[in-house]
Amino acid sequence: MDLFHQNLDSSLELTTTKFDLPDADIILFNEFFTKTESEKLYKNLIEKINWQQYTIKMFGKILNQPRLTAFYGEEDKPYAYSGLKLTPNPWTEDLLFIKSRITKTAQINFSSVLLNYYRNGQDSMGWHSDDEKELGQNPVIGSISFGETRLFQLRHLTRKDLKKVDIKLTNGSFLLMKGQTQHYWEHQIPKTSKHLTPRINLTFRTIV
Repeated sequence: MDLFHQNLDSSLELTTTKFDLPDADIILFNEFFTKTESEKLYKNLIEKINWQQYTIKMFGKILNQPRLTAFYGEEDKPYAYSGLKLTPNPWTEDLLFIKSRITKTAQINFSSVLLNYYRNGQDSMGWHSDDEKELGQNPVIGSISFGETRLFQLRHLTRKDLKKVDIKLTNGSFLLMKGQTQHYWEHQIPKTSKHLTPRINLTFRTIV
């Protein structure tokens, strides 16, 4: 099975990758933001976002999340996951700029964004699906990456015959996940022993 096919969208002047996966609708737009835009946004987000390190309960222990996070969006749209309930900070100028850009491609008005700051290769995100009830029946997730390239992995929840899918999320890329993806697939950002510089990821979503 061909895992994906690529085409050059001349109107956007970027390369798109449509992944050929069962029970999923996933598209990757490389260089969705220019190098100049990405560098400026990366610097601004590091300096201006209200980053926090929350604790979560795993295996009966209270642990620090292995990354920094922040939640922004419409004030009446709280979000809960992994035992956390987050109240959104108000949109910033940079976040509204990013949201405006991806809304045209995703054709959906995102109401909030969860930001993750991976400081080095030991910062990570474990296996999960973005399937919380607040996100509706078929959540649309728009994932933006700035900074260091990190490996994004997907695995099917029931089809053990399918191999894990590895996607490199590069500076300025936009990964769009739609349809039934969150019902059948989970994803992670694994730890690595490689020396990596920081990466910021923004996952836009619509809370119903």
